[in-house]
Amino acid sequence: MPPQPPTSEPHPRRWRILGVLCLSLFVVVVDNTILNVAVPSLIEELDATTSDVQWVIDAYSLVFAGLLLTAGSLGDRYGRRRAMVIGFALFGTGSALAAFADGPGQLVALRALMGVGGAFLMPGTLSIMAQVFGEDERAKAFAIWGGTSMVGVAAGPTLGGLLLEHFWWGSVFLVNVPIAVAAVVGLLVLVPETRGPRRRPDVPGALLSTVGMAALVLAIISGPEHGWTGARTLGGLAAGAAALAGFALWQHRNPEPMLDLRLLRRPEFTGAAIMIAAFGFALAGTLFALTQWLQLVLGYGPLRAGLALLPVAVAAGTGNGLGASLEARLGARRALVAGFVTVAAGFGLIGLVEPGDGYLAVLAGLVVFGFGAGMGSPPAYSTLMGAVPREEAGVGSAVNDAGQELGTALGVAGLGSIVSAAYARSLPGDAPAAARHSLGEALAFGDPALSRAAREAFVHGLSTGALTAAVGTLAAAAFAALVLRPRRTTPAVRPEPALRK
Repeated sequence: MPPQPPTSEPHPRRWRILGVLCLSLFVVVVDNTILNVAVPSLIEELDATTSDVQWVIDAYSLVFAGLLLTAGSLGDRYGRRRAMVIGFALFGTGSALAAFADGPGQLVALRALMGVGGAFLMPGTLSIMAQVFGEDERAKAFAIWGGTSMVGVAAGPTLGGLLLEHFWWGSVFLVNVPIAVAAVVGLLVLVPETRGPRRRPDVPGALLSTVGMAALVLAIISGPEHGWTGARTLGGLAAGAAALAGFALWQHRNPEPMLDLRLLRRPEFTGAAIMIAAFGFALAGTLFALTQWLQLVLGYGPLRAGLALLPVAVAAGTGNGLGASLEARLGARRALVAGFVTVAAGFGLIGLVEPGDGYLAVLAGLVVFGFGAGMGSPPAYSTLMGAVPREEAGVGSAVNDAGQELGTALGVAGLGSIVSAAYARSLPGDAPAAARHSLGEALAFGDPALSRAAREAFVHGLSTGALTAAVGTLAAAAFAALVLRPRRTTPAVRPEPALRK
């Protein structure tokens, strides 16, 4: 199928194409959330430490964020569908090998390979949608795409629990393989090839963006273990900032840049990207703590813990339709703010949990949070992609994905540190030093009194983390209300005529 030039006419197979793109998104989101319920199994069966497991989760984010801009740019140049197919080949191979890893080190390396694949396939989902849908249908398409993401977030733990109930831990990776194969078939059969401007490869820009993003993510995930003011963390932050500053300077001077910096000066784009990143921050950190609470405090098995999160998906689906309707009636900014205020309320309700409370204490918070996420996600994505020229959709989507991954990594590391610090402070003064590292290590002592105190301390940590997420999400909603402007139908940022090939 020959490459399709950008056009304002909708593609006749656009809804089937959307199905393939949503399947692509679903497998990536499920892979990330499915690991949350697998944490206890990985610790037990691979003899992994809590730090090992965090690296298994974060290795993907480190590589994924580092390569996104480069991968998005390559997709714009050589073909977005081609980039997605390559991404799925790497993602599926990494998943198949990860299922049979015999140690934490191997698993971390294979998760990194999956991150390479994810970096190539993710920008294509939003960018191809921007090509095949007309302006009047784009908001609905983004609503379905955003709803798929939320369903994946909630379905991942459920699927993971079902697999771990009957199979070994490697099944949570092996399940990706048939889905990846189906997605590749769908891409080749249904999805047209699209490309952006035929620019020269920007090798210096690729190196600077990769080093900068990877260094930032490495610093963020190193903070909890090495200290936020430690040399490793501050050094990583400094290296990342320097590399990204060099990237911006080079993009300004390069006549054929990888990223048109004028895009970042558009409040619609940067504001929506910051909102999505803030949501990733709050969701990742809270979900990481919540799944441990379900399993290690309430004693749920993996399947029951996964099912406990299903109300999020149901509520998100309900809120998703309302979000698209509100966007059409009130505008994207108001719909987005309403959704994120509702998300903050959900986190606040979860933050009211106390020692001795059961699952019902957080159920209302999960439902409210899911409903708000369903409301707020569609206008966030449609605002962001509405500000991106169709020709630059791949790299524009990659900027968003990079910000979201930074938010997710910061959520696991930053909110994880807040939860851990509150947990350690709440333990009795005579608790063993090892017990202060994590709830899992405290339970491993087998002391009933210490186990009871550690579980109560972890609930305090979960509450602190959820309330922090609520404040952060509310602040992001206020930011959106102040910064975002009504979206114009024609993006102001256009590629220079001299850059078209």
